Amino acid sequence: MTGSLADRIVREIEQAAGLYHRLLLVAAPAGCGKTAALREVRERTGAPLVNVNLELSRRMLELTARLRVLRLPDLLREIAGGASGGIVLLDNIEILFDAGRRHDPLLLLQRLSRGKTVVAAWNGAAAAGFLTYAAPGHAERRRYALRGLTIVGPEEDET
Repeated sequence: MTGSLADRIVREIEQAAGLYHRLLLVAAPAGCGKTAALREVRERTGAPLVNVNLELSRRMLELTARLRVLRLPDLLREIAGGASGGIVLLDNIEILFDAGRRHDPLLLLQRLSRGKTVVAAWNGAAAAGFLTYAAPGHAERRRYALRGLTIVGPEEDET
């Protein structure tokens, strides 16, 4: 597949309309252009771009640690639901991986993507049949089978 990362994201957004989980993960390590691509997609589609770390932190500031765990899925839904239109772009999702939150980040994103198309920047890699987040041995490390996931990454530029 050719074209810029933003071009590929826009194409995948169009194809996601018929899927049960309308979730598109932009997977690459930090510094590979995910945020810049999401900004370009925002300009082209008008979809809101949400800094999840910032928005969730604001909403959780006054909550106890227990309430933060309990309310996280609802707060994430509020953040995405408050975004107008059928597409929401999520950047800086690291807070979802906090081991203390005790939630499965991919499952949270999949549930969110039933009602609208969700494009999320994922700091990790998709290779050898798996999607990973964080380095081996890291407390926040996650590893998922690629089955049923729509992944776009900058490495696709090399054909």
